[in-house]
Amino acid sequence: MSLAELTLENLRCIEKAELSLGPGTTLIFGANGAGKTSILEAAYLLGRGRSFRTRLNERLIRHGQAFVRVVGRVNADPTDRKLGVEVQRAKDGKGGTTGRLDGSDVRSFADLATAFPVQAMDPDAHKLIEDSSTRRRRWLDWAVFHVEHGFAGSWARYQRALAQRNAALRVGRTEVDVWDHELAREGEAMALARQRVLMALHPYWMEIAAELTDLPITLDLQPGWDQSLGLGEALAAVAQRDRDRRTTTVGPHRADLSLKVRGKLAREVLSRGQQKLAAVALNLCQLEYLKREHGLRPTLLLDDPSAELDRERLSRFIGRVTGLECQVIVAALDRDTPLFGAPETVFHVEQGRVFQV
Repeated sequence: MSLAELTLENLRCIEKAELSLGPGTTLIFGANGAGKTSILEAAYLLGRGRSFRTRLNERLIRHGQAFVRVVGRVNADPTDRKLGVEVQRAKDGKGGTTGRLDGSDVRSFADLATAFPVQAMDPDAHKLIEDSSTRRRRWLDWAVFHVEHGFAGSWARYQRALAQRNAALRVGRTEVDVWDHELAREGEAMALARQRVLMALHPYWMEIAAELTDLPITLDLQPGWDQSLGLGEALAAVAQRDRDRRTTTVGPHRADLSLKVRGKLAREVLSRGQQKLAAVALNLCQLEYLKREHGLRPTLLLDDPSAELDRERLSRFIGRVTGLECQVIVAALDRDTPLFGAPETVFHVEQGRVFQV
């Protein structure tokens, strides 16, 4: 599947733009600050319900406007799908992000992710290694969602039970443990699904990490609690600590990917450039796994992909991306960027206006 049409309104510096895209490579070029990355954000928003640049969707809204709206059409089998996401600026207690699929409101942004799988790599890719565990969980969970079909339900039920338990802890209620059974059941299902997918990813990771980084980086899952105990037992063991801290301190919401180089945490020993290479390897191994073992080819968004990559590693990266045979949308400074051959479609972005070339 691929994104065939994209319309955006009031997104950052872009008042309105309409793009028709081919299933191959699309190049979007323009000066820094012109708005080309905003187009990638719009495409990502359609499939994820959020931006890859900010946690707060309201920051996407053009200055002085009340909303941002993105609509897209995805080529899919057996019929095309129409997706839409709107972000309203908070006012009088109202606002937030809503999604639509084929003319109906979505119950969850997971519905959009199923209709339009999309992944992004940008100059801040190193944050996947450097930042908190939240980014790494999100990275893993996106792949788990697409291949473990019960995962989305377990995740949603776990989040609801976790919110209820934490609310009880915050106000000092005594009946906190009434949520432990559901947390344990859904949390253990989540952890098993994550572990299965990570094991399947491992051979791809070993191959691509070695090719791009030339470093022996190990990749393991820390599930979020002591595995010598079931999650229910772990929750009972830390019950007093949770009451003292007024939050749930064990469970899959505390899980993390552990990346190490010769036994030391990667974020502590790798340079920023090496961290970016490791993050790129993570994304590529995920995409190759989805293609080879599940026949899934997500749309790939690349923002200035040549940044901080030397010629040899850039060549390896281009070879890997080309081999994915997926739709690629590239944002770059120059039209003559020597990446991925001749693009199928080209757009020039200048001061928030988008022109097809």
